[in-house]
Amino acid sequence: MVDKPVKMRVLKELSTMKPDTGNYEKTWEAVLSALRLTLSEGTFNTYLKKTQLVELRETDEKLIGEIGCPSVFIKNTLDQRYAGQMGEELSRVTGKKCEVSLTLRSRETEPKKPEIKDLPLFDEDQPKREGIKRANLRPDYTFENYAVGGSNQMAYAAAQAVARKPGQAYNPLFIYGGVGVGKTHLMQAIGHKALQNGETAVWFCSGEEFTNDLVEAIRFKTTDKVRNKYRRMKILMVDDVQFIAGKPSVQEEFFHTFNAILKEGGQVIMTSDKPPAEISKLEERLRSRFGAGLIVDIGNPDFELRTAILLIKAKQRQINLDMETAQTVAANIEGVRELEGFLVRATTEAEMRGENIDKSLVEEILKLTQPNNGGPRVVTPNEIFLVVGNYYGVGVQQLKGERRTKTIVWPRQILMYLLRNELKLPLDEVGRLIGGRDHTTILHGSEKVSSKLTDNQDLQRELREIKKKIFTTG
Repeated sequence: MVDKPVKMRVLKELSTMKPDTGNYEKTWEAVLSALRLTLSEGTFNTYLKKTQLVELRETDEKLIGEIGCPSVFIKNTLDQRYAGQMGEELSRVTGKKCEVSLTLRSRETEPKKPEIKDLPLFDEDQPKREGIKRANLRPDYTFENYAVGGSNQMAYAAAQAVARKPGQAYNPLFIYGGVGVGKTHLMQAIGHKALQNGETAVWFCSGEEFTNDLVEAIRFKTTDKVRNKYRRMKILMVDDVQFIAGKPSVQEEFFHTFNAILKEGGQVIMTSDKPPAEISKLEERLRSRFGAGLIVDIGNPDFELRTAILLIKAKQRQINLDMETAQTVAANIEGVRELEGFLVRATTEAEMRGENIDKSLVEEILKLTQPNNGGPRVVTPNEIFLVVGNYYGVGVQQLKGERRTKTIVWPRQILMYLLRNELKLPLDEVGRLIGGRDHTTILHGSEKVSSKLTDNQDLQRELREIKKKIFTTG
């Protein structure tokens, strides 16, 4: 880990920074990079993308980060739903306990920087960038940046076919799979290809954004405008479409939008964490429409694919990562978003030390250099699932499931506590691992165990036994 004198020097620099210095931007950039990995693309773009770190001041016990928000709506939403997570990531980046304070401040209100003269009169890439921005796409989510392996080969082939003949090959195309397996990337790659081929009516949004657009339209009586916005599209891409389930008015509008686009020969592409048949509270007519084209899944990446993904992500960040180092990381981290998160962490660690990211640094962060002769060892969330399940006689699927009997709820809360306090996983990541639960449920379960630990000797003994099974070799 970082030497204390180095960390204190960095904190001192952070505490004396002015709001308009590049250090503030760099610090908040690292926080946003981490948050992008745990939130859906739509949620990130809607609420967090335009925030900024205005001030970072140090008190006796913690740092207070003042976060500028472009609107009252975004400020209130962040305050209610994401302030804790933002504070956690800011703490991770600065190395000291942090809290965030939200304030109204738009980038547009900042003083304009002096114009740089002697620029070329015409930027030939500008129309391309504007087209990507208009379509709401990420510039790096292209086919060229997509690593292909056994787990996603079928989905990749289907996406290529749709990109060649939108509206003809598979319509709709429905891609499903777990968090961070590349669904959004693959879908947006089709949009990029369509733009390259001259199509302009291309739009990407999340199910949450579609819902928010409709709610705002009803509120301000601009429903016709929203309908025209979506129904005129030749290629409509909807991420996390399961979000609209259980919302009658939204499902009604999406049904008619879907039909209108297909009637005009347009293409609809959707992603979800489950196949249509397993999305609860989804209207039957939508379930039928979604299944009328091609439904394809993306599985978890194998070792070779994880290595390739990590090398691509490093190249995008202009990080020189050699094959051996990438393989070391890929051998110990399974999730794609976890790989990206590790890369962010390793980059921050390397910058603070003034070093390059190499195998020795990676091993230190992964704690692989610790002797494993009966002492502490590196464990994965899956191992904790298995140990907790075996200890209490509960199956892993029951721990992830919805049943709330006492014999399952308590082991599930023990699991929440261990993943949070022993592996130091973020609330959202723990929730994802335990059946897609929200962060408030995870926080409640973890704190319930913590509160009982102080005076419950039986629980203390249970946890000692469980941790011994987890963290020591047999």
